[in-house]
Amino acid sequence: MLILMENHATPDQVKEVLSLLEAAGIRCQVNETPEALSIVAPNASKALKPDRIEPMDGVRRVVPITSPYKLASADAVAGRTVVDVRSVKIGGSALALVGGPCGVESREQLFTVARYVAEAGVKLLRAGAYKPRTSPYAFQGLGLEGLRLLEEVRAEFDLGIVTEATEVETFDAVEQSADMVQIGARNMQNFALLRRAGRCGKPVLLKRGPSATLEEWLYAAEYVLGEGNRNLVLCERGIRTWSDHARNTLDVSVVPAAKALTHLPVMVDPSHATGRRDLVIPCALAGVAVGADGLLVETHCHPEKALSDGPQALLPSDFIRLVERAEAVHRVLQAPSLTGLWM
Repeated sequence: MLILMENHATPDQVKEVLSLLEAAGIRCQVNETPEALSIVAPNASKALKPDRIEPMDGVRRVVPITSPYKLASADAVAGRTVVDVRSVKIGGSALALVGGPCGVESREQLFTVARYVAEAGVKLLRAGAYKPRTSPYAFQGLGLEGLRLLEEVRAEFDLGIVTEATEVETFDAVEQSADMVQIGARNMQNFALLRRAGRCGKPVLLKRGPSATLEEWLYAAEYVLGEGNRNLVLCERGIRTWSDHARNTLDVSVVPAAKALTHLPVMVDPSHATGRRDLVIPCALAGVAVGADGLLVETHCHPEKALSDGPQALLPSDFIRLVERAEAVHRVLQAPSLTGLWM
């Protein structure tokens, strides 16, 4: 159930409600937004009836959450969640952009890319220090050395770092270096890793698995949210279909569908969705047009020399063009006459 508190509810009144729930063995979370203060209590109806809670001081009303994913459901909070990653708001009124190479390959490569990403006005850099690859013989990332280079880049260019955690064993090191921890598509149902991400103190980016339904994706989100981390962003990165003209198929329809079911921000990764440089910009703009809260895009200073995913990495000039066009589309959608058309 969702317990909506009065705007003037005191800390003691909130504490009294929490004490009642905890005494009944219910794990709950307090959500505070500019619009309202609420308490999410999954499965509370099995132990307590709404009429036991509603008369309590400070409680406005109790709303049943009928969705199977109790914490990710749009019914779980009043308003939409906005995730702050080093002062970049994902899910707010601005379009959040994240750019960078697939992997950290060298200091020269990383600093070169970071420089033009920052000059384009993008505040978040993506790059993997640990790379899960289909082939065990492919480049797997620089590991700890890559994390140190990412820390240097953050200090040099004032960029937030988005990087992937691939296993529980190295999660601590990734969490220490990252401003946002990515859970990749291959690990969307790695439940031990999801739970660890839920216990970390950094925002989490959860990519959709290549064959996952929307429901499975939201259940994966529930694992993270259930451990207490509410700073979670979903990322569509293409699904596997019969198509042979692209690496995957970008499911643009899942963006508005997910935003209708969940309060979480939704981003789009057109690079992994297509696997082709010439398709990245059109698909990125399509993602923005259907209401994505941000884009996660790969770019490389020398894609032909990239150790991973070179064919999908944008050239520096193309990346700058993407930033300009994506922000232009977003501005159009924010016009008063168009706001809400895709909601």
